[in-house]
Amino acid sequence: MRLSYAATGLLSVILSSSVAFAQSDEERLQQLEERIQELEQEREQAEESEDGISLGGAVRFQYVLADYDEGQKNRGGDLQLDIFRLNLDGQINDVILSAEYRWFEYMEALRHAYFGYNFSDEWQGQVGIIIQPFGVMPYNSHNYFFNSTFYVGLEDNPGSGLLMKRRSDNWDLDFALILNDELGGATGDVRSRADSYNYNIVGIRLPGEGIYDDPEFTASENNTLMTRIARKWHFDDSMLELGVSGKFGDVDDGTASVGSQATWGIHSVYETGRWEFHAQYARYDYDLDIENEGIMVGAYAYYDTIPTAADVITANVAYSYPVEWGPVSQLQFYNNHSIITNKRGYEEDTWMNVLGMAVTAGGVFTYVDLVTAQNQPFINGSLAGESTGTQTRFNINFGYYF
Repeated sequence: MRLSYAATGLLSVILSSSVAFAQSDEERLQQLEERIQELEQEREQAEESEDGISLGGAVRFQYVLADYDEGQKNRGGDLQLDIFRLNLDGQINDVILSAEYRWFEYMEALRHAYFGYNFSDEWQGQVGIIIQPFGVMPYNSHNYFFNSTFYVGLEDNPGSGLLMKRRSDNWDLDFALILNDELGGATGDVRSRADSYNYNIVGIRLPGEGIYDDPEFTASENNTLMTRIARKWHFDDSMLELGVSGKFGDVDDGTASVGSQATWGIHSVYETGRWEFHAQYARYDYDLDIENEGIMVGAYAYYDTIPTAADVITANVAYSYPVEWGPVSQLQFYNNHSIITNKRGYEEDTWMNVLGMAVTAGGVFTYVDLVTAQNQPFINGSLAGESTGTQTRFNINFGYYF
């Protein structure tokens, strides 16, 4: 069948339009692909620009007024430098670095220093001097003095080893191998095993020694396996966390094993609105092969003694209140209570209660603490003490963080 001239012209127009539309779509698709490539390049450049190590730190001062220091009471309290610290944090080509070093007037100490890598959005590995996973984390307290858990190495305690951790909306999983403490163990090359950020085993207290004497029988924790498992439930305006922790390892004198150690604990965290509640129970036990009167520990430039076994119980409550008072943006009110009881070889308990307030004001962070305690380090006591009385310390610690 032959088409008329008019029909042929109409068909030509339709075909030309179709080709034009096809060409237009093809051009638009190419432009879209080019834009996608540009955005991908911008994303990669942004990720590359995030690579780098940032420098931070803090300078902190402290005012102290204690009822067990008559001279200080007569002076109206003392104001002194607390610490100067530097932090390094960041990553280069996906390899993480985190480190913190602290200078005091009487010593210096490393808090942590590790390399890390994110294997996925939830799993991270760390190697170096890591923070040991146990109980309520990152801190089982809100105040400047921590809880009594800190003084037996169960809160914010570094150690040299490996850590694999998972963080998700519903689970915290931590698995660690701690080869020795951050000072290199019993044979570590350090100026003094008392110069450390947290309390490490430095020896075994032999019969007849004073609780503050320098070590004669050196020892340290060795080849310690740790695990922490916590389950979290999220509700409309609240969160509940329940967890268990375990710590099992060796005690070594530098040449051979002289005993073993085991610690286990359970904890809970409940957050609702501006309120936060912590509760934790732990039991530690050092089974030593030689006659002793306790474990020697070292930290903050002095030696002390702790029982070889005890129960450690803590309970915390805190309330955060946002404000707009010049630079002041938040107040947090808290009460932290801890008790160490059922001590092997010692009759009197250790307990500490800290009633306080934390103030956030720009780069300045301040703790205002009223501490009442019995047989508590830094409050005129020792975990190996047998005092039946209490001591009180009013403390203001304020620092600028950068």
